[in-house]
Amino acid sequence: MSGKAVVLGIVASLSGVAALAMIWQFGATPGETAAIAQGRQLYAANCASCHGAKLEGQPDWKRLLPSGRIPAPPHDASGHTWHHPDGVLFRITKEGPAAVVGGDYESDMPGFRDVLSDKEIRAVLAFIKSAWPERERAYQTEMSRREREKLQ
Repeated sequence: MSGKAVVLGIVASLSGVAALAMIWQFGATPGETAAIAQGRQLYAANCASCHGAKLEGQPDWKRLLPSGRIPAPPHDASGHTWHHPDGVLFRITKEGPAAVVGGDYESDMPGFRDVLSDKEIRAVLAFIKSAWPERERAYQTEMSRREREKLQ
C-alpha cells in the first residue's frame, strides 16, 4: 500500500469519526452533518473576517463604531443570534440586516443573495447553530417553531 493510500485512509477515518461525533453530540443526521461541514467552510470564507473565526464577533460589539454602525456581533452563545427564529436569520443573511430592521438602518453587513444560494445560507446557519450550547439551541428551535406556526 502506498503512502498516499494510507494518508487517504486516515483522512477518511477521521472524517467518519468527526461525523459520528456530530451525530452523537447534536443528534444530527448524516445530511445535517454534511450541511454543518459545508456551512463551516462557507462561514470561514464569507463571514469569519467580520464575525470571527470562532464566532466571537468584533470587539466591543455593543458599542457603536465611529461610523454610527454596530460592529459585527458574535454568533456564539454570548451574542444574540440565537434569540432570532430561522426565518429572521435567513432573511438577515440573504437580504442584509436593513431588510429586517427596516427604516433607513445602515449596516456594514451586506446581503449574501448574490454570493450564496439559499441552501448555502441554510448550511452556514446550521454550522452557527451547531456551536451553541443545548439551552440556546432549544430556545432558538422553539422560537423557530412559533414562527412557523404564525405563518401557517
